[in-house]
Amino acid sequence: MLNPFDFRSSVREMERLRQEMNRLFDQVDRAPGGSLISGYPAMNIWSDGEGVTVTAELPGVNLDELDIAVQGNSLTLKGNRSHPDLGEEVIVHRQERSYGHFRRVLQLPFEVEAGAVEAAYENGVLRIMLPRAESAKPKKITVKQA
Repeated sequence: MLNPFDFRSSVREMERLRQEMNRLFDQVDRAPGGSLISGYPAMNIWSDGEGVTVTAELPGVNLDELDIAVQGNSLTLKGNRSHPDLGEEVIVHRQERSYGHFRRVLQLPFEVEAGAVEAAYENGVLRIMLPRAESAKPKKITVKQA
């Protein structure tokens, strides 16, 4: 006979595993062709007191097909990496790079000044500089002697 305590413990563990699997699959996107990729393009984000910098690996992306949008503290990066035309006689032995449309939405650590955002593209890496909004900068409070 099963101990009821063991059964409840097993159910809790199964629920924890289900939640963890759901969390993992929520972070994964489907690439064209059905393969799983996690968060394309790969991005790095860091900040200082003045703003946020985001870099994204985008080799082979035509800049005319890239769209960067900022609203509040949210950054959206959309684009397309076209599949190369290999011809009809070619046999593909391995394809690890994904092609097609992509979209990433990032929550930034604070609101940014959307009108002052700058972006540069060099050697397949997009660099976006997002200055911190004045309203999001910490304010020093002076304490008066009573």
